[in-house]
Amino acid sequence: MFAALCALTSAASASPAVPVPKAGASRPGGGAEAGGGAGKAQPTAGVSGQGRLFFAYAPDDDIRFSVEATAAPFSRPLDQLPKGMPTDARGTVTIYHWKAGNNDTRRGEAAVDCLVTAGDTATLSAVVTKSADPREIGKRMGFSVKTGGPGKGRFGFDWAVSNVDVVDGKTVAPRVGTCMAPAPFAPIVKGGFSVTHAELPPLPAGWQPGGNG
Repeated sequence: MFAALCALTSAASASPAVPVPKAGASRPGGGAEAGGGAGKAQPTAGVSGQGRLFFAYAPDDDIRFSVEATAAPFSRPLDQLPKGMPTDARGTVTIYHWKAGNNDTRRGEAAVDCLVTAGDTATLSAVVTKSADPREIGKRMGFSVKTGGPGKGRFGFDWAVSNVDVVDGKTVAPRVGTCMAPAPFAPIVKGGFSVTHAELPPLPAGWQPGGNG
């Protein structure tokens, strides 16, 4: 991925500053294209909302997600990418799961680190910051969203139906990479989500793996 991005942008121009609204704040829309004219507000990619979903393999469970995520390109420096990634993001995902089988309730919270949109859908990832299970703290999870409420919206998550690998003949759950998630497979039955689409921003001047700016 690093090499591909570099090859496409050997003469990339500096990225414009991207405003990051507070959670719940209105976002500009309209999908204005790059180069559409000075003074035109460009949309900021984001996902917001909360909903209860129907999971086919646990039909009696109460599973809910809440998402407030906003794009923040090039805000998370990495060792080989000191300027960060165009899909960097911030925000919060909260998880609520009541299990009908044993009347057990679990809650969790995760900090968004990546977001990419495509029309009315998005994938994002977030790192667990709060959980009753200390082994989950620091674990990255992947999510996907399709805009809409009951009958239209959908939500996906990386565990239970995906993210399986075989290592030395044993089935394992590999680490989730940034923005990695399955399609939004579970229908929303209450509430809903909204995806604000924005094209990926241009890479800043001097952006390259291992570059020093």
